[in-house]
Amino acid sequence: MSSFRTEHLETLVALVEEGTFEAAARRLDVTPSAISQRIKAMERSTGQVLVQRSNPVEPTAAGDIALRYGRQMRLLEDEATRALALEEGEGGAVTVPLAINADSLGTWFMEALAQVDSSGVVFEVLREDQEHTTSLLKAGKVMAAVTSVAEAVQGCRSELLGTMTYHPVCSPGFLARQMDGEVTAEKLGKVTVVDFDRKDQTQNRFFRDFAGKPLRAPRHYIPTTADYARAILLGLGWGLLPDRQCLDEIDRGDLVEFAPGHAIEIPLYWQRWTLDSPLIENLTDAVRMVAAREMHQA
Repeated sequence: MSSFRTEHLETLVALVEEGTFEAAARRLDVTPSAISQRIKAMERSTGQVLVQRSNPVEPTAAGDIALRYGRQMRLLEDEATRALALEEGEGGAVTVPLAINADSLGTWFMEALAQVDSSGVVFEVLREDQEHTTSLLKAGKVMAAVTSVAEAVQGCRSELLGTMTYHPVCSPGFLARQMDGEVTAEKLGKVTVVDFDRKDQTQNRFFRDFAGKPLRAPRHYIPTTADYARAILLGLGWGLLPDRQCLDEIDRGDLVEFAPGHAIEIPLYWQRWTLDSPLIENLTDAVRMVAAREMHQA
């Protein structure tokens, strides 16, 4: 990897981010032919194809590794440039892409970002299911991720942040109207459930544990954290909500925890690049601090 020229790595990053040779050429102010020649030079150097010539282009497995390396080099360069610019009183910003699951993003993660010195830093947060955030790390698209996957992605470190507890809840009206005020596995398997999106397996996991069989119920899909909780509160269906979105409502009687003792515990991990970066370390410290306060600790 050390044989790659800086301009070649910059070209690969631009090509993947822009999606086409023409767009990458405009970004770097060169010709599409120059972009193609640089990518081919990298592929000759590695002996492997780095990008699929699709529209948009997609990195191969080998390309993901080179892409991550290129972005790491860009981060270090941007951090150095930022530090020098701040000393001179000039502008300039480092972009930090992160992959965060929706429930963390909607409950505690923004508090962690607020703890980071954001002078000369901008965050790009990509929302993804906690079981899939590591795919963005593997592809080199993000520098760090909150994930339910404990095993560290190659080139990354992994640490346990804590556990989020999810409670099976519905509105009192839904319970009375759809299940005659009493929950059984048979009834629950027939009434409408609310999923976050088609990747969301939380309700399926709960029902499999609760009833011992797969869930085959009709489903709503509500892909924003606040609206998902509101859909359950308004009686559109049942679902699982984390502590911060349901415990007060349960206490007030606005929601019913219909299966006490069947809450689901989901451990979450912080995975980030193994890189000597003050910015990543500062962000990690902030994430660790807020997670220790907001999540259940072993």
